[in-house]
Amino acid sequence: MTEAILSVQGVSKRFGGFTALSDISIDFHRDRLTSIIGPNGAGKSTFFNVLSGAFPPSEGKVHYNGRDITGVAQHRFAHMGIAKSFQITNLFPLLSAHENVRIAAQAMQTRFNIWTPRSRFRELDEKADALLELVGLWDKRHETAGNLAHGAQRSLEIAVALACEPQLLLLDEPTAGMSPEEAREMMDLILKLHAERGIILVEHRMKLVMGISNRIVVLHHGQLLAEGTPEEIRTHEEVRRVYLGQTV
Repeated sequence: MTEAILSVQGVSKRFGGFTALSDISIDFHRDRLTSIIGPNGAGKSTFFNVLSGAFPPSEGKVHYNGRDITGVAQHRFAHMGIAKSFQITNLFPLLSAHENVRIAAQAMQTRFNIWTPRSRFRELDEKADALLELVGLWDKRHETAGNLAHGAQRSLEIAVALACEPQLLLLDEPTAGMSPEEAREMMDLILKLHAERGIILVEHRMKLVMGISNRIVVLHHGQLLAEGTPEEIRTHEEVRRVYLGQTV
């Protein structure tokens, strides 16, 4: 087994008197595509926010590549090699698809320099176009982001996330609001991206999760209920009980 790229140790998260997560310990490995599932209110979104740095844990530690990143400011995650895409798209709606990705690539540079040669900007343009081609948006690179269809906007947001060349990609409900065909295309893209990086995703479409995941983590009432391969989760009695007979 490869070394964990992300390790969660005894993590809890409280909001006032409400405990959203309780003493979760789990390792995520760079060679696996891991899906996080659970019924409504299970704590999936809170857990994703802790993993992505949006919420500091109330207790416990988070390590990335062996480094303690507990409480590190969220904006520093991209520079460490962790990229994320949230359920609600976060784009510049009045800019083109190409401009959205190019700005993300440019933001990875340490500082603006008026003496930067024109060739460097050409490299950024080429990188943006390459990422748009990777996610299937080459033919829409000049379209305004706000005018793209919902599925295309989600793909564009992933291209923006990839601009930081992440080792780990975190995806929150990447197929939310999509048609079955769009969802299948998104999952095909995620599988392609997994060839070069670790991926952790929160997803509610069980058939898709079972079809693409190497590993599945199940949360229930803010606790870790089960983890294992899709087949182990599918036959797990407690998981089946929690889902009240739903197909898993």
